[in-house]
Amino acid sequence: MPRKGMRIVCFSPKVSSSSSSPPSPLRIGYSPSRPSFSDSVMDRTLEMAEPVIMKWNPETTTVARVTSLFYENRREARDFIKTVNNLQKAMHFLAGENSSSEKLARAQNLMQIAMKRLQKEFYQILSMNRAHLDPESVSTRSSRTSTGSSTSYNDDDEDDIRVADESISEVEDASLLAMADLSLIAECMISTGYARECLKIYKIIRKSIVDEGIYRLGVEKLVSSQIHKMNWEALEVRIENWLNAVRTAVKTLFNGERILCDHVFASSDSIRESCFSEIAKEGAAILFAFPENVVKHSKKSPDKVFRVLDMYNAISNHWPEIDSIFSFESTNSVKSQALTSLIKLGEFVRSAINDFESVILKDNSKSPVAGAGIHHLTIDAMSYISNLADYSNILSDILADSPPPAKNVLPESYFGFSDSDESPAPAISLKMAWLILVLLCKLDTKAKHYKDISLAYLFLANNLQYVVVKVRTSNLKYLLGDEWVTKHETKVKQFASKYERLGWGHVIDSIPSDPTAMETPEKAKEAFKKFNSSFEQAYRKQGICVVQDNKLRDYIKISIARKIFRLYREFYNAHEQKMRRDRNSAAAVRFAPEDVGHRLSDLFFGHVESGSSSSFESSPSPSRPRREIELSNGPLWPGRKKESD
Repeated sequence: MPRKGMRIVCFSPKVSSSSSSPPSPLRIGYSPSRPSFSDSVMDRTLEMAEPVIMKWNPETTTVARVTSLFYENRREARDFIKTVNNLQKAMHFLAGENSSSEKLARAQNLMQIAMKRLQKEFYQILSMNRAHLDPESVSTRSSRTSTGSSTSYNDDDEDDIRVADESISEVEDASLLAMADLSLIAECMISTGYARECLKIYKIIRKSIVDEGIYRLGVEKLVSSQIHKMNWEALEVRIENWLNAVRTAVKTLFNGERILCDHVFASSDSIRESCFSEIAKEGAAILFAFPENVVKHSKKSPDKVFRVLDMYNAISNHWPEIDSIFSFESTNSVKSQALTSLIKLGEFVRSAINDFESVILKDNSKSPVAGAGIHHLTIDAMSYISNLADYSNILSDILADSPPPAKNVLPESYFGFSDSDESPAPAISLKMAWLILVLLCKLDTKAKHYKDISLAYLFLANNLQYVVVKVRTSNLKYLLGDEWVTKHETKVKQFASKYERLGWGHVIDSIPSDPTAMETPEKAKEAFKKFNSSFEQAYRKQGICVVQDNKLRDYIKISIARKIFRLYREFYNAHEQKMRRDRNSAAAVRFAPEDVGHRLSDLFFGHVESGSSSSFESSPSPSRPRREIELSNGPLWPGRKKESD
């Protein structure tokens, strides 16, 4: 009979029900004086097993006490495991016929010695290879997809083992070697009924590694009273530590521990589950409970929302790994805790955004901004809203179930973009548009504090332009769309036009509609005086104005210059010579076209002094370079004339 077939007959654990009865005398070849077949198998097994096991009995040999079996000779270690497995099979076979056999007691004694040896080896491998079995090494050198196969060996596997062993030795992958040895020992101890002793060692050592890893990552369990006593700056430091820790904990610490546990106890699903659960559940619960404790026990305010969003993002991004690593039923509480933290974080974010809206509505500052410039509320609010837009992916989840803004109280054109029942806008887009709308409505009320209505419109143009630029240069553009941007750019131009009409209209009206049609020098003199008075008054009043945005500044300047500079130049060229010849009329010509151009060029930097006519006699400030703006049909300011001039 082939050798493999003989092994199956001798060591098969499946014993027929009749084997528990004494052999029948009627069987051919049976003799009461002859040993039974099972006795013969046991005799041979004991003969082979005793020297192998006793050699490594730490109570009888000095070598066994100071030397590691797996470290000394890995092939001998595998032979030791096979010997123990064969002894177990023979004991099972013999126990079915004669449970009180002296040979069985002798085999049991050998088995206990072998288990003590393997227990010691298991502990030594775990202890001596802490560096090679740290979660980072395990998670980077192994994969959970390759750990589910059995690690038991038989004679047919011997060549494969040798090749694999040589290959592993070549790359010196100590972690994989240690994992293979641990798996071999664990399977042997579990199959022989010594799982408890094996698990006790494993859980103690590996749990200490996980707990130490959590501690080194700076994660600690905080009670509500501790969080209550912390100011936000101190708590923010803890949050920063947690954000740095969660990625390492999920991708390395818990993932590596799950890989190792799956590999070592691949032969038993129930043992893998109970072992990993006991090792990792406590540390994971502390890790994922931290965000919930932060939002539950710290005061809600809009400025905290970004750190809370960071924590939400950390759990959300790592959820596939969390779900996979803690897939056992006994670790469902870990996933439940992570989900609870997500829910609480989302609630905090929604509440904080609503509080932010309230902050805008409650702003009661009434002092007009100098120069009709940009209000601090506009800057702060748009900074906050654009930063929110950077979290659009997770805000889409958080705001998905939120009730839509009550925009039906305002016309759709004011809201900013189309949103119909047939094609509803995403909740995040609606929320961002609504927050900006609340800001713009608040700015409308602040514009009413200007006594000069022209400055009110410039204030609105300045602030809306700031909003539009902030939208166009941030993720808000993708949330609100080009339609929103186009509509609000149009509103900026409308505000600028109203400012121009109210602030400069009387200057424009002071220039005769037909500059060359003056009948008498006296009428020309009156026209010059009227222009001088109107221009000086407008220049002094509007000279304090500020337009920070370059494009808007140029747009307003060009628009005013088109209506003032060219008409005045035609009027000046037509009547200046006649006025100069008349001594009484010469003084009426106060501004050359170049002077008008220079004054207009210096507008909207907020540096023109008001209240002194000397500012009209002085040159433009040398500290601010003049920007000459060209129209489509030639230069606007003197100094770069067209060739045709």
